[in-house]
Order: sequence, then C-alpha cells, then structure tokens
Amino acid sequence: MHFNLRFAASTRPSDLQRRIHEVLDRHGLGYALTWTLGAEPYLTAPGTLVATVSRSIRETTGRTPQLSTTGGTSDGRFLSRICSQVVEFGPLNASIHQVDESIPLQDLEPLKNIYRRTLELLLVDGAAE
Repeated sequence: MHFNLRFAASTRPSDLQRRIHEVLDRHGLGYALTWTLGAEPYLTAPGTLVATVSRSIRETTGRTPQLSTTGGTSDGRFLSRICSQVVEFGPLNASIHQVDESIPLQDLEPLKNIYRRTLELLLVDGAAE
C-alpha cells in the first residue's frame, strides 16, 4: 500500500510515523513500512518580504492582498530550507500543470509591475513599511 501524508508546519514527521506505527501495532498487524519524506511544510512569519509584496500589490493595483495557504503544494517548500522568508505570488491559473498551461495576456502587465515594484522597494528603498 502506498499513501501520501500532507501535514502542517506544526507537525513533525516523526510524530506522524509514531502514530501510524501505534495504530498498526494496536491492531496486531504484521507490516513493514518504508518512509520517504519528499519535503516538509513551511510557514513564513510576517516580515519584510510579506510586507513588501503586500505593499507592491496595493500600490500597483489598489487592492489589498489576502494572505492565504490554500494554493496547494508548491516549490516554496524547498526554498524555505535555504531562505528565511518565502512568499508565493503569481497569476491565477485555471490551467496549471496542463499541456497548454496559460494565463490571460492582460494579466501579464500588472504582474510585471508588481514584481518590479517589489524589487524597487527591496533594493532601492530597502524597507517595506
């Protein structure tokens, strides 16, 4: 049997493994488990990067962003191992990971402007207040 566990940053993989072993042992099952940890979840605390990206979105679009973790599994889980702050931001994408993945052309200009403003704030101003 193969299964895939998704878990929060507050949960340790060793705790999940221990709990699964306890359940199997309680039922007297003979088993052998092989564990593979593909990546661990992460959570970026509010800080300079979150504030800067949020400010860039507000200044560029006039809209206040809503922080969310509903985006699913991402490459941020790998970057979080080497970066203290990770923010994932990009276009809405109904065709993500499909053969003809695409976004509406009109979404590119505001996106480019938000990225540019983020870099300006981080590199030129040096702060995100």
